[in-house]
Amino acid sequence: MRIVRRSSMFTTGLLALIFGGGGAVVGHEVTSVGPALGLAPAAVVLVVGLWRPWRRWRVAQTDLLPAHRQWIQERVPLYPKLDSVGRARFERDVQFALDEYSFEGVQGVTGTDPLRLSVAAGIAVLLHGRPSWELPGSRSVLFYPERFDETYHGNITARYDGMAHQQGPLILTVAAVRRSWEEPGDGNNVVLHELAHLFDFDNEGADGVPSLVDPGSAPDWQALVREEMRRIREGRSLLRPYGAEAPSEFFAVAVEHFFEQPVPMARRHDELFRALVSFFRVDPRTGAVGAAAVEAVVEAGAT
Repeated sequence: MRIVRRSSMFTTGLLALIFGGGGAVVGHEVTSVGPALGLAPAAVVLVVGLWRPWRRWRVAQTDLLPAHRQWIQERVPLYPKLDSVGRARFERDVQFALDEYSFEGVQGVTGTDPLRLSVAAGIAVLLHGRPSWELPGSRSVLFYPERFDETYHGNITARYDGMAHQQGPLILTVAAVRRSWEEPGDGNNVVLHELAHLFDFDNEGADGVPSLVDPGSAPDWQALVREEMRRIREGRSLLRPYGAEAPSEFFAVAVEHFFEQPVPMARRHDELFRALVSFFRVDPRTGAVGAAAVEAVVEAGAT
């Protein structure tokens, strides 16, 4: 997550020029104010466009609370593997998420710091190797007291611990969020699972092909998913059975294992592991990011 995105700055500047220029022309032709009329729309565009970078810059000037850093150190497997620069950027991303996302407890739930940190840390994990990315979807998170059904009500048949929506909020149950980071090496993390779904939404809904995947590589990814789902059904996979429910669930389950069990996953699912390293541009075994992470797994696969 960047403080300033070059593309956003270019768009803001262009819009300010267009609206300011238009206002200047109108002012020159029909008002006594003259070209100065263009200053108002240009200023509005600049304020709106620069609001997030300015706010992020302010947030970046503050240190993560020591208690929050300790919580991350103890529960997030990727964080201790990062170098000092990587840890600082991870902490900054956590702060951005805490500042920019709305967290709300429903039905008597209180959105405590550990609950908020659990989601913010998940966002930072998924984006760490891709600092230019922003997590797709809504920036609203709801914490439910217990499992819910398709109508978002709790009952004896309710089976959902979390649910992601393309436009609506991310819904998570308190117990599942707590379990997600209590045993960070068990490959079962509802926070990462539901956040991963946000990468999978497009105009036609979730189909198991992350929306940010290179379209040219989508057929290879789909073939890999079919083979890996078959391995799950045959009991020959590290991934838990829920990954065979649908391609969209496979991707979310694979992300959980990728970040929580990278060593056994690399050993037992080499091709899948390399594909996820290429997508997220991070190697959770070592904390390497960017081209170094991708090149390392490619070379390892070739030997």
